[in-house]
Amino acid sequence: MGFSHLPQKITTLFNLIKFSHTIFSFPFAVMSAFLAAGGMPGVKQLLLIIAALITARSAAMSFNRLVDTHYDVSNPRTAYRVTLQNKIGRSNMWIFVILCIVIFILCAWALNRLAFYMAPMAILIIFGYSYTKRFTHLSHFVLGLALALSPIGAWVGIQGRLAITPFLLAIAVILWTAGFDIIYACQDIEYDKKLGLHSIPKKLGIRGALILSGILHFFMIGVLLALPRYAGLGTIYSIGVYIVASLLLYEHSLVKPKDLSKINTAFFTVNGIISMGLMGVTLLDIFVG
Repeated sequence: MGFSHLPQKITTLFNLIKFSHTIFSFPFAVMSAFLAAGGMPGVKQLLLIIAALITARSAAMSFNRLVDTHYDVSNPRTAYRVTLQNKIGRSNMWIFVILCIVIFILCAWALNRLAFYMAPMAILIIFGYSYTKRFTHLSHFVLGLALALSPIGAWVGIQGRLAITPFLLAIAVILWTAGFDIIYACQDIEYDKKLGLHSIPKKLGIRGALILSGILHFFMIGVLLALPRYAGLGTIYSIGVYIVASLLLYEHSLVKPKDLSKINTAFFTVNGIISMGLMGVTLLDIFVG
């Protein structure tokens, strides 16, 4: 990799792995870290947790692009990924994956023993997701599990032990992620049928998939409303959850079985507001509630 082209390749890589989508898991990790600390965590701990989150996600997304090249190249929606990958170079991407994993493990080691011991399991899950569409319709839930590791890992990073609170956050993340990923997958239903890939929309049809997505998001709200019992959160947080429920209703109103034109708005914009907004009200509740 020539150093003169390094900035361009890094920019291309961040575009390829959708670095901006870190917004989906980052807020839940921060929420969990502040809840675990009962306020402001140590700066060193917080920076290590954020670094671990970013490197784990970057490794997972880069790995996904590498192992899914055969599928991406023949899908009009994802063919650009192969073009970007060729600009970066597959060998450079593998180096990046390895570098990210090394940094992730070092961050876990620097946090505490339990975080370090859990790191290999996390790597297995985030890498394993990339293969799930080949054999199960439940890949959306595995993606949710991969993102749900962020609040669990953040909690462990602060306290060095497990508790109910991060698992409730993790369940909420699984339900939320699976729900919006099912919506997103509706646009690939014909492609999945053609290549023999698996998804909920392929299994249930678009209408059935959208109904299931709504049910998952309904239960997500229920889990979020149960969180204060264990996390000591109050009115500000609860009001935030009801706002999240309204946003989810809006998200589902954007996508119809015969009109998927607003999927990108539903997928990224609304869910980005949900994750960041929920983090905001949680931190506000912790400090002033």
